[in-house]
Amino acid sequence: MNLRLLGAIAAVVLAVAGTVLIVAYVQDADRRALRGADPTEVYVVEKTIPAATPAQDLAGYLKKRTVPAAAVADGAITDLAHAKGKVAAVDLVPGEQLLASRLVDPADLHPPGRVPVPEGMQEVTIQLGPDRVVGGQLAAGDTVGVFSSFDDGAGTDGPTTHLLFHKVLVTSVQGAPSTQAEGEEPADAASAPPVPEGALLVTLARRAADAEKIVFTAEFGSIWLSKEPEEADERGTRVVTKDGVYR
Repeated sequence: MNLRLLGAIAAVVLAVAGTVLIVAYVQDADRRALRGADPTEVYVVEKTIPAATPAQDLAGYLKKRTVPAAAVADGAITDLAHAKGKVAAVDLVPGEQLLASRLVDPADLHPPGRVPVPEGMQEVTIQLGPDRVVGGQLAAGDTVGVFSSFDDGAGTDGPTTHLLFHKVLVTSVQGAPSTQAEGEEPADAASAPPVPEGALLVTLARRAADAEKIVFTAEFGSIWLSKEPEEADERGTRVVTKDGVYR
C-alpha cells in the first residue's frame, strides 16, 4: 500500500517536473528565436479605438508587445511621442499594430474647405455680397474683422459703423465661383483675382454673446468683413458717425 502511494506521488512529481521543463524549454526557445530576429517592441490595439481619438488618449487602448523585426508592420509606431497632436483617422480594431498612416492631423478629418470649430464656440452663417467679403477672397481658416453698420443707433440720430470683433475665425465659405465668358482671355491671377458670382455664405466661429450681435446686425443693419490676420493692428477703432468721419 505504501509502495503504491509512493509510486503515485513519484509519478505526480515527475509529471510536474516534466511540465516545468517543457514550459521552460519553450520559453527559452522563444527567447532564442527573438535573439536571432532583432526583437522590437510595438504597440498593438487591445480594445477598439474610435475614429478621432486623440493620441494622448491612446495608451488605454494599447498593449506593448515584443515581436521579431520581420513581423513589424511598415510604419508601426514604437514611441507614442511620435504621434503627438494626431488623432485616429478611422476605427482601429484589436490585434492590429498602431501605424503612423492610421493617424492624421485633426483638420484632415473635416471636409475640404472647412476647419474645426474651437471648443466652446458655435458657428453662425451670414450671407454677403463679394464686395463685403474682401472681393470674395476669403477661405476657411482666415480670420476677419466684423464691421456692424446701422442707419440709426448707438445713441445718435444718424448712421453708425463700428468694428465689433477682431480676428474672427472663418470656418467655411460657400458661394458660386466666378465664370469666364467663352473666348475671354484669362485674367492675370496675380493682378486681378476672380470675383465670385452672387452672394457668399460665410460661416464664423464665435461665442454665444458675440453670435447674438452678429445675427442682430445681419437682421437689422449690415455687415462688412475685413481680412484681419494675426499681425493686424487693432488700435484706434471707435463708433464712427457722419460727424466723426473727418476727425
